[in-house]
Amino acid sequence: MKIKKAIFPVGGLGTRFLPATKSMPKEMLPIVDKPLIQYAVEEAANAGIEQFIFVTSRGKSAIENHFDHSFELENNLLSKGKRQTLKTAQEMLKIPGSFAYVRQQEPAGLGHAVWCARHLIGDEPVAIILADDLIYGGNTIKEMIANYNSGNMLAVMDVDKKDVSSYGVISPGNSNNNNITEILGLVEKPTTENAPSNMAVVGRYIIEPAVFDVLEQQNRGASNEIQLTDAIASRIGASNCVGYKFSEERFDCGSKLGFIQANIRFSIERPEMKQNLKNWLKSEIVSDD
Repeated sequence: MKIKKAIFPVGGLGTRFLPATKSMPKEMLPIVDKPLIQYAVEEAANAGIEQFIFVTSRGKSAIENHFDHSFELENNLLSKGKRQTLKTAQEMLKIPGSFAYVRQQEPAGLGHAVWCARHLIGDEPVAIILADDLIYGGNTIKEMIANYNSGNMLAVMDVDKKDVSSYGVISPGNSNNNNITEILGLVEKPTTENAPSNMAVVGRYIIEPAVFDVLEQQNRGASNEIQLTDAIASRIGASNCVGYKFSEERFDCGSKLGFIQANIRFSIERPEMKQNLKNWLKSEIVSDD
């Protein structure tokens, strides 16, 4: 089944990165030389997504500007003959009409953010990509779409038991050879004692249109927010619900440590930086000892 649309919830306040995010969206924080949101859009485009829907909030205009022309910058680069730099600056541009923006008027949770895009989706399944969850390789949503049949599919991974309270956690059922696990239950941010497993949901989803109907009526759950996982959980039994256990490396760039780790991981793969960075890291580790 072809998935043509993707939702990018980018309305969060980014409080864990203050003061850096006081006037800049957290999704614009750079990993080496590209903002987090560009990696997310590139992953979607690589998967065949044609329409990119951003759920924004006040103060997020930098995201809109990033995916638009900057004529002054482009003319300056062109006049100086910096064609390769110009090409890099224009990489994120798509055909007109590919990008759409809707406002989330209050920070009421991921489920609420997704619901705000309902009128742009219609009666078709849609991908959801969280830029905070940066995946090295950029093929996870592509693989999910290739394995999607119907219902709801969530990207899942094993986490330390002590960390389950930070995630939506599934009750796994049968698995097959395509890394797909049946989801029997789903709990948002359980305690360590009450977690049904250590298999957690990360920021890649494909959801059916019926989820929007649930979100329309849903009360607030964990963290006093409207949780997407609660809406998906309510559909278990009524439609197919599976987890896709991806193999690529994921970085939690909503945390400071994950953000730093991602920068190191992506930097060390750049030929122009690799050796110097490795040498510096080795010297820092030795001096620290």
